[in-house]
Amino acid sequence: MQSRARKAVTSFDPRNAAAYTVAEAARYLKLPVATLRSWVAGRPYPRAEGVARFQPLIRPAENQPPLLSFWNLVEAHVLRSLRTEHGVSLNDVREAIRYAERNLRIERLLLSKQLSSDAGRLFLDRYGELINLSASGQLAMRKFFHEHLRRIEWGDLPFPIRLYPFVSSTTETPDKPIAIDPTIAFGRPIVARKAVSTQAIADRIDAGESPGELAEDYELEVAEIEQAVLYERAA
Repeated sequence: MQSRARKAVTSFDPRNAAAYTVAEAARYLKLPVATLRSWVAGRPYPRAEGVARFQPLIRPAENQPPLLSFWNLVEAHVLRSLRTEHGVSLNDVREAIRYAERNLRIERLLLSKQLSSDAGRLFLDRYGELINLSASGQLAMRKFFHEHLRRIEWGDLPFPIRLYPFVSSTTETPDKPIAIDPTIAFGRPIVARKAVSTQAIADRIDAGESPGELAEDYELEVAEIEQAVLYERAA
């Protein structure tokens, strides 16, 4: 598994290339910028003897300043699934990831298709133990986790090729109208069915055109135009 994964990663692979600022990636994933920044750059925290620092959970494609790749976006999307009402302890997540990678020997666990198999179950078991989740909490976390995994598309290679982000940070539905594909529109969000830039749609709406006009122009449904605008304007 590891050797195949390494062969899949080349310096010319657009999925692994630096393409997004932290602020841009946070907007696409509907995450607070500070949260994503702590995941990719770490953050200080107070201790009795002074200030310590959490180490990052995601290794960005570039460090100074941090720039994220498409695969980094997917890793952050998976971590987002652990941000239920239980919150995220960076140390606990890190320990659960180390446990799964060490015991299951999976390289880059947060990108692995095996998260949908027993590997994902064991990872969640370990995480649930670390944060002392009740049985009902474990069930809720598993459901939320798998809702996120269903939004990742894998090809024949070990790593993801497309992400379907949530349209809004407050509304999560099974629909997947928006996609991020590093080989289309320079990895910027698109309406999945026609590969139309969501930013272009929002800009034209702001310029005074109607959803019906754009739907006809792009051969989309009005609902898809509205979803694109909601995605672009969602906090």
